[in-house]
Order: sequence, then structure tokens, then C-alpha cells
Amino acid sequence: MLKMGIAGLGKMGQIRAAEIAKSKTSELKAVFDINPNASVGSAVECRTFDELLEQDIDAVFISTYNYCAAEYTIQALKRGKHVFCEKPPAINVAQLQKVVEAEQQTGLVLKYGLNHRFHYSVMEAKKRIDRNDLGRILWMRGVYGKAGSIDYDKNWRNYKQYSGGGILIDQGLHMLDLMLHFSGKPFTKVNSFVTTLFWNIEAEDNAFAIMQTDDQVTAMLHSSATQWRHKFLLEICCENGYINLDGILSSTRSYAPEKLVIGYREFEDVTHAMGKPREETIWFEYDDSWKLELADFEQAIQQKTSVTHGSSREAMEALALVEKIYERSSMSE
Repeated sequence: MLKMGIAGLGKMGQIRAAEIAKSKTSELKAVFDINPNASVGSAVECRTFDELLEQDIDAVFISTYNYCAAEYTIQALKRGKHVFCEKPPAINVAQLQKVVEAEQQTGLVLKYGLNHRFHYSVMEAKKRIDRNDLGRILWMRGVYGKAGSIDYDKNWRNYKQYSGGGILIDQGLHMLDLMLHFSGKPFTKVNSFVTTLFWNIEAEDNAFAIMQTDDQVTAMLHSSATQWRHKFLLEICCENGYINLDGILSSTRSYAPEKLVIGYREFEDVTHAMGKPREETIWFEYDDSWKLELADFEQAIQQKTSVTHGSSREAMEALALVEKIYERSSMSE
């Protein structure tokens, strides 16, 4: 059994603890949280992160504030612990580069929580794109929006000293990671508007970006905290049709239902009205992304292999794109 520790018992820490409890390969041995009353089952409750690292554990899950994620990851790696860190991997690229150096020096497993890649709809879409079912990708358009909440302006994620930014680095990073995942190439040209339109917060509540790869795959992103109705939609237009990832399952199911729509371009042999092509819709009822992420982490440790998704390289690409969107924002001029 792999002996696990968790730093941070907020929402994500609780999710990770629940998955470890169901695993036949891992057990939770110790936890640390700034709330002294936070605990999970029989796990040892540590008063500091250093005390957590002193425990007899093989790996640690870091589910803390963004600003200390990189520092904790480096400390854990240098103490001989494998690390699973939630996204974002750091608050900037410079921080993350120091993590990568520690990873390379220690040779330990480092995985980041890019769980959207483990959703069944995403995996099916990736399989179809890799098979070249619809030809090459022409463009992508993604919307990831949340309604906020009555106390959204008080959430720690909207204080830059803790989070590094607002809705873009918090939620938009997931959509950017998927765009990178499907395109397979970096976006080298970026224009953006990053702004605060409604909430009384110092971080952004909306980010608009248009990006392009060197071979002219263009992607448009809208990451929003003023959607009022939770929304996830990623449209991928290809030469011979399109793939739409519409909805994504979560613990609250507020972005549900999750479905994959595949449409087939019709020009010559039009069997339906022009502009209403034949479509295939696949519905998904289960979200096993948390379980699959844990299994990927466990396997990489036990078999001394690389993680399937959530590598430091992938995390770096997503964070670098977030940083570029912030830097290129016309609203900062």
C-alpha cells in the first residue's frame, strides 16, 4: 500500500481523501491543515507542513492556497516524497521553473490536477481527433463560465496574493489545457482582454482571449465569473465536421449534463437541410476523473513511469499561456 499525506483539507483535499479511502492501492496516513480541527478518519493530524513531511508517507497531495503550492512541492520533493499538486501549479512561470528543477534533480513522480483530461467525453473526443476522423483542426471556441455566489467577492481565489489572479488562472486554465491537449501545439500569438466587469474584487471576473498556433489553428476563450448559469462548452471545428464538448460533470452537477456532439460536414451529398448536418450525440453519466487521476499517480509511482496526464510540462504550457494572456491584455495598457 502506498502511504499518502494531504496538505490542505478544503474542497479538493476532501475529494482526494475520499478517493484514497476507496483505493485498494493507497491509504491516507497523515494530514495537515491550517484549521486545527480538520481531520480525516484515523490519519495523523499534523500542525505544520514540515511535520507532515516527517511522517512515514510515500507521497503528498498539495491542496493548499495557490501562492504556496510551488514552495510546498519543492519541499516535498527534496524530502523524498512523490507529489500530486492541484492546479494551478504555481502563481507564475518563474515559480514553476524552480519546481521543475527540483523534479529533475530528485527523479520523483510529480503530477498536477488537470482532471478534465480524464473525463470520458474528453477522452472520446481526443481519440476521434487522433484518429483523424474529421480531418485537421481549423479552430476552437471555448466558454467556461460560473455564476459566482452570494459571497464570491470574499473567496480567497479572488485575492491575488493568495491565488495569483482571478477566474482565468482558477477555472480558465482548465479550458486552456484542453485546447493545448487537442491542438498538440503551443499558441504563439495571443491577444486578450482581462477585466473586472461586475464583482468588487481586485482580480479579474472575465477573460477574453484569441490565440493562434504557428500553423494557424485559432482558439477563442471566454472565462467568466458572470455567466449566471454555469456553462462549459468547447467547440472544435475540423475540415470534415465538428466536435462539441457540451457540459461537464462535477460534484454539484451544475455543469451537467455532459455530452459529446459530432457533426459531419455535408456539401456534395446533402441528405439534410444545408447547415443542419447529420450529428451523433454521446451522453455521459459518470465522472470518474478523480479516481482515474489517483490511479494514474499510483501507477507512475509503483511502476516508475511517467504520468499519463498532468505532467509538469503540460502544467507549464497551461500556466505559460495564462501568463501570456495576462501580459497581452489590452485592458492593462
